[in-house]
Amino acid sequence: MYIELHAHSAFSFLDGASLPEQLALEAAQLGYPALALTDHHGIYGSMAFAQAARQHGVQAITGAELTLLDGAHVTLLAETAEGYANLCRLVTEAHLGREDRRDPRLDFASLESRHGGLIILSGCRGGLLPGVLRREGITAAHRFAERCRNVFGPERFYVELQRNAVQGDRALTRALADIADGAGLSVVATGDVHYHRRERHRLHDALVAIRHRTTLDGSHDVRRSNSEFYLRPPGVTVDLFRDRPDAIANTRMIAERCAAFDLTRDLGYTFPDFNGADRTPAPRALAELCRTTLDERYPRDSPHRVEAEARLEEELRLVDHHGLCGFFLVYHDLFELAREVAADVRSGSRRARGDLLPGRGRGSSVSSIICYLLGLSHIDPVANRLFLGRFLNETLASVPDIDLDFPREIREELIRRVYRRYGDEHTGLVCSFPTYRLRSAVRELGKALDLPPGEIEQVAKLASHRSAGALREEMLRLPGFTDRVDAPLWRDLCDLAEEIAGLPRHISQHVGGMVISSRPLVEIVPLERSAMPDRVVCQWDKDSCDDARFIKIDFLALGMLSLVEECVELVAERKGLPPDLSRIDFEDAAVYDQICAGDTVGLFQIESRAQIQMIRRTRPRNLEDLAVEVAIVRPGPIVGGAVNPYVRRREAQRRAREAGRPYVPPVEHPLLAEALGETLGVIIYQDQVLQVCQSFAGFTPGQAEALRRAMSRRRSRELIENFWEEFLDGARRHGVPASVTRTVFEQVVAFSEFGFPKSHAAAFGLLAYQSAWLRRYYPV
Repeated sequence: MYIELHAHSAFSFLDGASLPEQLALEAAQLGYPALALTDHHGIYGSMAFAQAARQHGVQAITGAELTLLDGAHVTLLAETAEGYANLCRLVTEAHLGREDRRDPRLDFASLESRHGGLIILSGCRGGLLPGVLRREGITAAHRFAERCRNVFGPERFYVELQRNAVQGDRALTRALADIADGAGLSVVATGDVHYHRRERHRLHDALVAIRHRTTLDGSHDVRRSNSEFYLRPPGVTVDLFRDRPDAIANTRMIAERCAAFDLTRDLGYTFPDFNGADRTPAPRALAELCRTTLDERYPRDSPHRVEAEARLEEELRLVDHHGLCGFFLVYHDLFELAREVAADVRSGSRRARGDLLPGRGRGSSVSSIICYLLGLSHIDPVANRLFLGRFLNETLASVPDIDLDFPREIREELIRRVYRRYGDEHTGLVCSFPTYRLRSAVRELGKALDLPPGEIEQVAKLASHRSAGALREEMLRLPGFTDRVDAPLWRDLCDLAEEIAGLPRHISQHVGGMVISSRPLVEIVPLERSAMPDRVVCQWDKDSCDDARFIKIDFLALGMLSLVEECVELVAERKGLPPDLSRIDFEDAAVYDQICAGDTVGLFQIESRAQIQMIRRTRPRNLEDLAVEVAIVRPGPIVGGAVNPYVRRREAQRRAREAGRPYVPPVEHPLLAEALGETLGVIIYQDQVLQVCQSFAGFTPGQAEALRRAMSRRRSRELIENFWEEFLDGARRHGVPASVTRTVFEQVVAFSEFGFPKSHAAAFGLLAYQSAWLRRYYPV
């Protein structure tokens, strides 16, 4: 049985033409028991690949193909946990050791000194050994092979043989095999895979043309010469190497050795421990801190005191159950560090007297009373009836996110101080991978196909907000394009646009995610330079960090907070005293009148044309109404068909109140009344999706948690649709007709398009009101 040990995914940016998940699925369907992913310069897609491979019963082998200083390639596979740590350090060195962040290269001496636990393959046609053979001849290649045997050992260094029907393949593999035999080294067959199926070769050619900023016709010299670089059925490769069965047998042996390391199991990540000054155990320290603040936030005579106490005890139990007490305390320490930064940044300014927090919470963490009591949130979760399950629940499968917004200047300095506190090797920003959307796909593919620029731009503008599958139909509506849709190049454009959709184009920096590790982070995931000076990013995005169970700290820059600080300082200069925005009247009719008139340009989150139109129809009169306003003009509620029904019911509710009548909003089924009552029978908030699944379809907390994770992922619509059968079965047990179930499920699926949890909307609604209050009472 042949095992493929050299495969590239789309994370070999603009060189691989298939997602890691597609490679894993294809491997399973072809009967591969194992497959290695060896992308250029990194392990960007390795966690997604490992998760998908495990799901399909395929052993995932983690590796990378690195470029050396002389331009030669070398393929590295992690055999053990030590080998994986060395792989991460070598990839990091290749990136951080270069001035040009776009051209990572590794000194061969570094590989010679750090190869424990690695299996080293000599590379493709552009690899180590072929390079020496081509430049210096057979004698030099023999000497180099012997050097590799002596340094790495014959059990760690293998000579790669590839037969992809490229001119000169046979002669090259014969020469390499002779060198290996003469040096006492073993050979191994590989396929240099760049796409999961043969038909993807056309997209691969286009990607190479895009990478070299030329056309398909102009990229012959840099494109692969045929379509043989796909994941072939194992038997095909076995037949190609009938003369060297040892090259096939060695693939199995290497795969068996690499089974000692499992990326989904053996990372060894730990978050920095909480170290209290008096060595108080973290659970007790957290409880004492929260109970002290409880008396300040909820005095004994507070109408919310009893509920707040009960909620705190339940949250403390859940946090202790999941082993997260230290996590919350470290976050508290980081927020105290932010206070120090804010004091330094604001020093000498009048706003220093404004009692402004250094930052504010956002997202689902705002629903936590622990976050509220620790100062990580400024929204009372009890008074605002915020649902906790989106943030913290019994069956939590990953560490919850605590998102914090800061003024830009505070955030930048805070990040620098976090690096200083924990060390460069222990800290890294989370990356993101911008993917091809239809408009960018049309523009770049159109250039590669050498289509007329003006016509490409016409189609690109048409492509906004449309799916790739609909491109051909939309083009038919363009004047003058009816006869072109079936022309070969335009047909290629439509086909390739559909294939390229969702593929990563390059690496970028996440808006605020940061990872801190007790163990050196560079041994767990490689780091590389960000486009921003003095920043390094890890090679995994938020989904892979989540799968790795990294604790991601989100420090986000919010421009409106910077503007609010400037306003407070200007008011202090003119009036002598800065306003305390935490104590203003949040039910001021004059402020709401100005908002309802649509006079909201310049106000946070409610200034867009769509928001202004919505405000004039819904007429918010309190913070809860503003939270709805912030959340409703989002893709989830819009695609789910919630907007117009909510507006109609809001008006019906207003008329009923004026007439002194009660108003009961209609719902699709009585089981939805409790979950959707506050939003007039429609799904506005992301947490309502989980409540609907539990009350309507009988989801267990574990199923609801799995759905929550699916909602936060790339390609989340596809993941959420996988819950249909469970949703249907659960609703059927409750006696719900299938037609009603389908209607409700479509509203659930709509939240794959992005929506706010209520806690997030409440935090943003408050800031929207504060910006409106400042403009109402302190106009320029």
